[in-house]
Amino acid sequence: MRADARRNRERLLAAAEEVFAELGTEASTEEVARRAGVGIGTVFRHFPTKEQLLEAVLVARVAELADRAEQLTAAADPGRAFFALLDAVVAQARSRQTLSEALAAAGVDATAAAAPAKARLRAAAEQLLRAAQQAGAVRPDVGGDELMALMVGIARTAEQTAHDPELQARVSRLLVDGLHPAQRGSGSAPASPR
Repeated sequence: MRADARRNRERLLAAAEEVFAELGTEASTEEVARRAGVGIGTVFRHFPTKEQLLEAVLVARVAELADRAEQLTAAADPGRAFFALLDAVVAQARSRQTLSEALAAAGVDATAAAAPAKARLRAAAEQLLRAAQQAGAVRPDVGGDELMALMVGIARTAEQTAHDPELQARVSRLLVDGLHPAQRGSGSAPASPR
């Protein structure tokens, strides 16, 4: 892809994410083009259908989360880095779910398109998990499968409680607290390292 075409694609994805977050997935591709500063023809050259644009935005969101997880693997504090990833999952949960639901309603399965980014996310998340466990910040009996299931659970919880940020924070904390090792003698989990 030429540099100008790549820049146009990136602008389109950024504008589409903004438009769909603000106006919902029913927003027009014309509005996406306007905000990206390109003509509608440019939108359709990159994304021949609105569903393909929605899918590309969803894949970009998963890739952003994978990028964040990979960046966190270099952090000095493995416990904080691990829990920062879970915070990032919560932060983008609602928009990802909205995109997923719109694609499902249109009969589009984005699983294959998102697979490479999901694989990167899982690899980095498992690396963060192992480092946090070695640092004593996460209980040792949590594996990759449990972590991925928990990330989905945290995301779904964030979606369901998005109307009440305080409730969202409390429920997310309850889920995350189960990852901490129990303190000897008390049976209670230590405070989050955040």
